[in-house]
Amino acid sequence: MEIRAFGSGSAGNCYHISDGKTELLLEAGLPYRKIQKALDFGLSKISGVLISHAHADHARALHALADAGTDCWINEYTKDSMDAHGFRIHVAEEGKQFGIGSFAIKPFNLHHDIPILGFLISSGDEKLVYITDSAYCRYKFPGLTHIMVEANYSKAILDANVANGSVPAELRNRVLQTHFSIENVIEFLKANDLTNVREIFLLHMSDGNGDELAFKREVEKLTGIMVKVF
Repeated sequence: MEIRAFGSGSAGNCYHISDGKTELLLEAGLPYRKIQKALDFGLSKISGVLISHAHADHARALHALADAGTDCWINEYTKDSMDAHGFRIHVAEEGKQFGIGSFAIKPFNLHHDIPILGFLISSGDEKLVYITDSAYCRYKFPGLTHIMVEANYSKAILDANVANGSVPAELRNRVLQTHFSIENVIEFLKANDLTNVREIFLLHMSDGNGDELAFKREVEKLTGIMVKVF
């Protein structure tokens, strides 16, 4: 399974997933033209788009992609809040598996300030879990080969930024309640069987409240698995 990032973070999230047979986009949080350019204007190769939730940094290009003839899977809240309609719009529900080409996708609920989905994506003997913008994940996933997980902040860095005044105290509470910390990443990895995991991708890192090199070292030390930061 090949995984590329076109964008990761508050400026816009979009990832390209391919198993050599089918190509997907995870998220559509970049402007439509940027997505086209990242695909070398080969949008027709994309069999589907999975969007976790309605915030603009994940769903900005939803309407443009659907209007261009690309099938998009979203939750009911995103459909209603973004007034997304048409035969290219599909509703994904927790626990209800569906197929896109050679991929099998099972959505599951996460915990943000609006309804949000994570995705378990399988192809052959490969299995990817995707988790973003969530305070925590209550599920375990057997047989994973690839993990894409938000590592937005460190609680210690966040608290230091609140103490020095660079982060408002009220923002701290929102971050704690809506995003995955590196501490939660570590606990999530400890709770899951990593025997077959080949790659771990850390996503959606805060510029001010994260530490790319430290997070990468910590996860690699814990797991012995190659870590990439998007």
